[in-house]
Amino acid sequence: MAADARNHVTGQHGTRTPHAAAPASAQGPPARGAAPVAAQEPARAAGGPVPAHGPASATASAPAQEHARAAGPAPAQGPARAAAPASMPLPEAEGPRDAVTRLHAHGCWYPSAAPDGTEVAFICDRGGVPQLWAGPVDGEGIRLLDSSPDPVKEVSWSPDGRWIAYTTAPGGGEHSRVLCVRPEGTGRRLLAGADPDSSAYLGCWAHDGSAVAVTLAAPPTARARGDGPADAVPARWTARDGRATLLGTTAYAVGPGGTPATRPGGGLSAYLIDPDGLASPVLLATEPDAPTLRVCDLSRDGRLALLRRGPRGRREAVVLRTSDAATTFTLPVADGDPWIGRFSPDARTLWLRSDADREYAALFAVALGTDGTLRGRTVVAEREDSGLELLAMAHDGRTAVLAWNVRGAGELEVVETSPGHGAPDAAGPARPVPLPHEVVTRVAAAGTGRLLLALSGSQRRPGVWWAHEGVSLLRTPWSSRDEDAVPPGRPPVRPVLSRLAARDGLPLSGWYYRAPGRAPNEPAPCVIHLHGGPEDQERPVFDPLYHELLGRGLDVFAPDVRGSGGHGRSFVDADLGAGRFAALDDVADCAAHAVTAGPADPTRLAVMGRSYGGYLTFASLVWHPDLFRTGVAVCGMSDLLTFFAGTEPWIAESAAHKYGHPERDRELLHTLSPMSRIDALRAPLLAVHGEHDTNVPPGESEQFVRAARERGVPAELLVLRDEGHDFLRADNRRLFRRTAADWMERHLHPF
Repeated sequence: MAADARNHVTGQHGTRTPHAAAPASAQGPPARGAAPVAAQEPARAAGGPVPAHGPASATASAPAQEHARAAGPAPAQGPARAAAPASMPLPEAEGPRDAVTRLHAHGCWYPSAAPDGTEVAFICDRGGVPQLWAGPVDGEGIRLLDSSPDPVKEVSWSPDGRWIAYTTAPGGGEHSRVLCVRPEGTGRRLLAGADPDSSAYLGCWAHDGSAVAVTLAAPPTARARGDGPADAVPARWTARDGRATLLGTTAYAVGPGGTPATRPGGGLSAYLIDPDGLASPVLLATEPDAPTLRVCDLSRDGRLALLRRGPRGRREAVVLRTSDAATTFTLPVADGDPWIGRFSPDARTLWLRSDADREYAALFAVALGTDGTLRGRTVVAEREDSGLELLAMAHDGRTAVLAWNVRGAGELEVVETSPGHGAPDAAGPARPVPLPHEVVTRVAAAGTGRLLLALSGSQRRPGVWWAHEGVSLLRTPWSSRDEDAVPPGRPPVRPVLSRLAARDGLPLSGWYYRAPGRAPNEPAPCVIHLHGGPEDQERPVFDPLYHELLGRGLDVFAPDVRGSGGHGRSFVDADLGAGRFAALDDVADCAAHAVTAGPADPTRLAVMGRSYGGYLTFASLVWHPDLFRTGVAVCGMSDLLTFFAGTEPWIAESAAHKYGHPERDRELLHTLSPMSRIDALRAPLLAVHGEHDTNVPPGESEQFVRAARERGVPAELLVLRDEGHDFLRADNRRLFRRTAADWMERHLHPF
């Protein structure tokens, strides 16, 4: 198998192929630990109100001042808290305006507009790695703002137009940090996440641009001990129906003999940070054991904050009063996009995307009192069989943009809102906005009456489109054209939605991709591809991996087994705990459907997936050893107990709800682990993993490959350098696709 200088393959006999180190980039960042270049920043111009809680306020409220004083390391017996970050100037790293384009068919996504809507910051991989770019909405003159090789994950332009905040993943791993830079590319500085053992996550801006919210995960050693029993469940978290129990305060390790034991984990703390560095950070909230905590919005007067917290399947919206840090309102919200809602301009209404007491997420209008307490709530926009996937509000707070998930595709609507006069605000009739492609991945307001949308589709790469409300969308000139998605001569395959029933009667569905040039009824080798999550959803978007497999003459069937998102809350919860056995049966049922409805050749089936899909791949090969001729498992869990031992503490918090408690449910997790049935493995296997993956550590792939070889089953391992759980670098993604397709072609084509 081929490999380049950034990766290694572990071969049949367990040897690693040595390679010379890749040359360092001339524009790469300085070595870690090097002294930063100091940069003097101009003081913030006077003018405009500053929220009383904001870090730039010279007259902060007493509670805010107390939070600021408490922003250091937590005392030994107090709640876990990440120490307040300090802003750190960095060397300038903007690139040339006309940077060399390595990728002709690049992707552009995650747009965030300047206040007047004329310019947009966005993520683009035209240089081979997701980087921060900015430029005019309707012009070609885009500029590279950060040329470092660390992938960019989120972007947010400040409401006053002075800063662009963004997150990066150093080394391509799972830990992230928050930076900011001036729109012209100067003044780059690190706001949070300098400690390599911590992670920082981007929240919202204060409406005047005086501060940006950042969540910081404390390193494991900073976690307080003795703050409650290991299996305590926070009273605010109520269980949904299911066979698993939510845990509140447990992180995991493996003790002697493989017995699970607790290990210290890090707390999450949300701060407001002044990007100019003129005031100390202000602590908004601390969650000692929450797996997620994000500040989604601040009221314009600074009284209230909207937070999203909780594990997968148990997310909730929290309204926090900033004067005394009191929680005034909570409501369950759906998984998916973390930006769950916004306050109205007067903060009397909270617009919220929620699935509280519902199968599908809808738009809620929550009436709030002046103290942030609940006065009433109504559902103002809903659909019977599809959920609200994205919610965005215009800058005036009186226009809502709704993106609905309709069987995997997206539909967009705009609604006007009006004051409710003591009741929740009302929403007017919806106006549909036609979409040129199937899926909306992000919606952002861009000045008065203008929208920015990131779109993807089965015939194109991700791109950014813009329009005035109600007007046809226009592609930005720097996004790839549809015809550039693939080289000429072999256009992308448009998938067909296929429905089936599981053996227990549960309705399932998936997208079938037919390899070009094959007669309609001719049996074909087929790859059953399983997505991650498990709450992800298979969408009809262009996937270069599928395009590679189809070009080798292989069909692809990509189903949503139980536990997937987009099909209602009951479907998501159908795999909890012991329900995962039925999910494993779903894989076999989907393979059978591919044969009868595909048509796939029953003697030439393969299974493949990433993350949770990698787990399902491992599991399918040992639960259904005679069904698949081969498999490719990418970043998958092979033993759920060792996964709990090695993953990040906050990931363990969420995973316990989905899979089971690693102490109380030890036998269940052992039985569900592919390693417990490794003796049944018959099919050759390729495992792929990112070297910096701390979500699912590489040891999960290594132990399965090692055990397969010990039993005489051909197995290989490809480790991708400078990658984490997601493969973000173009060269690594190409290597992965070609290696996986080579493997499939070798094992599935006629004998």
